[in-house]
Amino acid sequence: MLGKKIGIDLGTINVLIAFKNQIILNEPSMVALTTGEEELVRAIGQDARDMWGRNPEGLEVMRPLKDGVIADYEVTEAMLRYFMRKVRARGVRGPEVMISVPYGVTSVEKRAVHEAAVQAGARVAFLISEPLAAAIGAGLPVTTPAGNMILNMGGGVSEAAVLALGNVVVAHSQRVGGQRLDEAIIAYIRRKYSLIIGEPTAESIKIQIGAALNLPEDRSMEIQGRDQVSGLPRTLSVSSSEVVEAIEEPLALIASVAKRALADTPPELASDIIDRGIVLTGGVALLRGMEEYITQATGVPAYRVDDPLIATAIGAARALNNPSLMRGNIQRL
Repeated sequence: MLGKKIGIDLGTINVLIAFKNQIILNEPSMVALTTGEEELVRAIGQDARDMWGRNPEGLEVMRPLKDGVIADYEVTEAMLRYFMRKVRARGVRGPEVMISVPYGVTSVEKRAVHEAAVQAGARVAFLISEPLAAAIGAGLPVTTPAGNMILNMGGGVSEAAVLALGNVVVAHSQRVGGQRLDEAIIAYIRRKYSLIIGEPTAESIKIQIGAALNLPEDRSMEIQGRDQVSGLPRTLSVSSSEVVEAIEEPLALIASVAKRALADTPPELASDIIDRGIVLTGGVALLRGMEEYITQATGVPAYRVDDPLIATAIGAARALNNPSLMRGNIQRL
């Protein structure tokens, strides 16, 4: 059954695979490799993430995707093959897959994703733009004449798109997302406290106390890192108001994507969007206060879908089973 049609959200942070309306795999986009004369894959997905920041010399933990596109083709292919084998029933032919790609990627980047999927075992591979897949997964009526706007904020790229009649009318993209927020937190802690922390700690700060706007009650958490001066371990407390300050710049870039899309939207569709609001998907949508932040930045009400993390994968799977969408919007290279 699982060998037939699946949707794949090939993300910078996580890979999600959907079958019909169900997520059947959700694992980190991470691979652990031995370094030296010959690179060998030691672990993939959650097993590789467990080694992240703790790996000894001679072992590298990497993300083969950067800013939503393939940075290391061979490692991406190995990762995809591993994940597709995990969800495929034994003896079943290669699946038919629909893979989401950022709207603004080049034809070369699209071809790399397509070829990686085929080499990983897909019988047939189609590509769909992430904003369209996210909108379908969010349940938006994308085939109607009325305009719908989505702001999809992933780990490596944020995209705003206005959709009508089953097509993307206007779209803008910026290669900034959850990963850039982590980097901003690392830089802030280092600059303010002379404390060096790793990406796992920064990600934990973002998830546990991170916010786009100052909260009514300031949260705090203790973190550990290495003192930049003495080189010794040190513990300190970080507050959510400090995280708001740290991520101000990348959040402004994300908001600018939505503002540019609104500025280029035809008047009639703009009227629809004012009535319907901006729908938020992707991992960054889970940041506390993100709806209010985008509403303040654009002047248009923003709403987060129930489960923003899975919308793109679910939408890709649904599109694969929708012949009307397959005719006009899906690319088969």
